Amino acid sequence: MSVAPTSTPPSFWQLGWRSLWRDWRAGELRLLLLAVTLAVAALTAVGFFADRLQGGLTRDARALIGGDAVIQSDNPPPPAFEQQARGLGLQTVQTLGFPTMGRARDEDGGAARLVALKSVSPGYPLRGNLRVADAPEAPDVVTRGIPAPGTAWADAALLVALDLKIGQPLLLGDASLMLAKVIVVEPDRGAGFMSFAPRVMINAADLAATGLVQPASRLNHRIAVAGNDAAVKRFVTWAEAEIAKPDVRGLRLESLEGGRPEMQQTLARAEKFLNLVALLAALLSAVAVAIAARGFAQRHLDDCAMMRVLGLSQGAMARAYAFEFILVGLAASVLGVLAGYAFHHVFVLLLAGLVEAALPAASIWPVLLGLGMGLTLMLAFGLPPVLQLAQVPPLRVIRRDVGQLKPATLAVLGLGVAGFAVLLLAAARDLKLGAIAVGGFAVAVAVFALVSWGAVWLLRRSVNEATAPRALVLATRQLSARPAYAVVQISSLAVGLLALVLLVLLRTDLIASWRNATPPNAPNRFVINVQPEQGVAFQQALRDGGIQKFDWYPMIRGRLVTVNGQPVQPDSYESERAQRLVEREFNLSHTAVQPPHNKVVQGRWTANEADGLSVEEGLAKELGLKLGDTLGFDMAGVAVNGRITSLRKVDWGSMRVNFFVIFPLAEMPDVPATYISAYRVADSDQRFDNTLVRQFPNITNVDMSQTIAQVQRVLGQVIRAVEFLFAFALAAGLVVLLATITATRGEREREFAVLRAVGAGSKLLRDVQRIELLGVGLLAGLLASVVAMGVGWALARFVFEFSWQPSLWVPLGGALAGGVLALMAGWWGLRSVLRTPVVETLRRAAV
Repeated sequence: MSVAPTSTPPSFWQLGWRSLWRDWRAGELRLLLLAVTLAVAALTAVGFFADRLQGGLTRDARALIGGDAVIQSDNPPPPAFEQQARGLGLQTVQTLGFPTMGRARDEDGGAARLVALKSVSPGYPLRGNLRVADAPEAPDVVTRGIPAPGTAWADAALLVALDLKIGQPLLLGDASLMLAKVIVVEPDRGAGFMSFAPRVMINAADLAATGLVQPASRLNHRIAVAGNDAAVKRFVTWAEAEIAKPDVRGLRLESLEGGRPEMQQTLARAEKFLNLVALLAALLSAVAVAIAARGFAQRHLDDCAMMRVLGLSQGAMARAYAFEFILVGLAASVLGVLAGYAFHHVFVLLLAGLVEAALPAASIWPVLLGLGMGLTLMLAFGLPPVLQLAQVPPLRVIRRDVGQLKPATLAVLGLGVAGFAVLLLAAARDLKLGAIAVGGFAVAVAVFALVSWGAVWLLRRSVNEATAPRALVLATRQLSARPAYAVVQISSLAVGLLALVLLVLLRTDLIASWRNATPPNAPNRFVINVQPEQGVAFQQALRDGGIQKFDWYPMIRGRLVTVNGQPVQPDSYESERAQRLVEREFNLSHTAVQPPHNKVVQGRWTANEADGLSVEEGLAKELGLKLGDTLGFDMAGVAVNGRITSLRKVDWGSMRVNFFVIFPLAEMPDVPATYISAYRVADSDQRFDNTLVRQFPNITNVDMSQTIAQVQRVLGQVIRAVEFLFAFALAAGLVVLLATITATRGEREREFAVLRAVGAGSKLLRDVQRIELLGVGLLAGLLASVVAMGVGWALARFVFEFSWQPSLWVPLGGALAGGVLALMAGWWGLRSVLRTPVVETLRRAAV
């Protein structure tokens, strides 16, 4: 007797491939694929741009600082540094830079313009290429020379501003130098956008003839060294040890970050804004994946029960679904990485003004981050409910009330959420940003669940079924009959609305606060280096020009040397900013009258208090200072001590003259000082500026209107990039709402089919649906808006570092938006039920 061969059961990967093909054709996986792709695309688009930007800055760091290492100082650096470098076989070159006014002769029009003057010595530049041209429109060439004595090289913008040509003289202080070349590329100028003044380069031999170097002038001395990497490393080690000595002050090794902080700050803030939007997209996508996966599992319960009846083991079923979801996650991650790489080129174009050099290729890090994020989303939020399908009992084939999905175990959910949070913190590239975004959402979920549970409990006890309208009674019964379901529904909608409200606040209020840093009536001219003997004549010149309101303060250069009698050392502070503050000289001032735009927040301002000091509260916090502390300053060799008697709040965005430290004294005759003034003139009024500079050739007149306009243009670039990424996050938010609606549609179809079967009319069903969803939407929108205000304030205060006061209308607007979205969702979910015969709806609901 022969025995028929038994068929071999399919392997888990065969089952996985079949399920994948069947579910894809049925449209079951499209929402999951879209959610993961959006999250990965948003994160990798920002990641590719940030990676390439950092690579470009690292690649060009030596050229941007003009050497392999640079010693920078406010005063002439000790000769030992140059001697040590030459002893190690390194090349050295010294430069000196400071702002001043460049003028045309009266017969050439007499125009004046603020310039960034730079004196160089032979050998400059040690790294990078200096490119010059014979005229503004002429071809440029690389040169290894420097301006000859008696000549000057200048940016083309200066020639245009002063209406000068090559070969004509340029007046700098007391000197007249002939314009010989146009500067096209200056390697160590850096990529910062805050170089608002055109460059003028002269030979170091001509500097003394200008008479511009004054005792209180703010100068930037630099010694650049270049040579063998090993020798440079030894020099850097020696220099760091020298700079750390107690008797060495004001010296620092210049790096890309320290040398160009304005560029780093702007790019860092832009990257934070982009990262925030990307994080919101990822968080939204996680919610969408979790909801869509649970809906997927709910729809496959009966299929899995049948496979269990046919003998398929739990292990094979679990491995098959795991294999299917891993494939979907991998495919979505690859699509997201490709989309992110394509879209990051848009950021490069939108932010082109911030980075001058071509960026290098990206590293593998954004690719790995994107793949890891996509797979983590699927495994942490998508797979847990699907794996429960393997536990469906065969009895469900004949009893639909058994084998329902259960909440994921805390261990599985906690492990997945922890992994997702770690990846988000890595993607944020900023601990505060990541902690506030991730922690804010985690706290929000708990708050939403708790409040919604309490609302359902309160609703069940507050509606009087005997007197309330019938539609309200039915809606209340539906919500209170399944409180856990209602909590999930409200919380899911609130999380989606939270991210959307945050995005709207980011797009409007937060960015507006960032952009609106300058009041419309702020001073647009700052004049420094006014000598004491010129004070009366200078103020009279302002009044003669029709300027009656202006700031006028003495400015003293001083270095903090002691706190409470103890020497101040940079190593005493952990903060890098605090270390930089104590290394450099401060701009100090004295006045018996409290500045009207400064508010005393601690202590008391006492006019002409002999040993009093008023300190800006931010500086006090950074350096750990408090009322009563004694500070000692070295002011050009004069030791001055004072006791902190008041702390002031300074609005640095006011564009007024502000100081970290002010002595409340009318006079300080023993210390060298110059004067600073700030006032406002018409942006187009250059005649007054030219007249003022001709009358006082030693002053530096800074036209801040051009700087403000340039900053606003850069902010516009950053904001356009944020708005471009905003589309990703908005799409992710819509996916979450779609997932929420899809997950509840089946339940609503069954409920309303039963109500129709027992005689409920279309109008009653519409009223029940509207009341239920309007209540859910209003509550979710209100909760989301309140939490969004708190998270937005924390982001503005601790991450972006500007003040922001959210509007009290935000909760009302959020509640209304939630109600409208919920009503739209109800219409979409109910219309098919009302158009389908009752028998057919009940038959589909029973399948």
